[in-house]
Amino acid sequence: MAAGCALAIERDGADGQAINIASGSSVSVGEIAQQLAAILGAPERMAVLTGKYRVGDIRHCFADVGLATELIGYAPNVELADGMGQLAQWLEGQASEDHVESAAAELAARGLTI
Repeated sequence: MAAGCALAIERDGADGQAINIASGSSVSVGEIAQQLAAILGAPERMAVLTGKYRVGDIRHCFADVGLATELIGYAPNVELADGMGQLAQWLEGQASEDHVESAAAELAARGLTI
């Protein structure tokens, strides 16, 4: 996606336009979680999808890159699996903290979950 951002800066076609720089394919949060767990070799750390969501959340979204292709010649050039592999390499040196329960409790306390 960095290449798409560079194109948008370097070329004049997207001036003043809102364009999507994305993969051009639809993937669910569950699929991303499964792939990342597999790449990290930690299927036991699979994300738990509760089925709860926040008021106003968009349930299904897909970024259409057609306008970016037309205006600045953008085309996705990193496959999902490759990008996930790059992410996994970066994650190896990172520490994580689990805030899921406190975040869910705060959303519920504010009446923002369904």
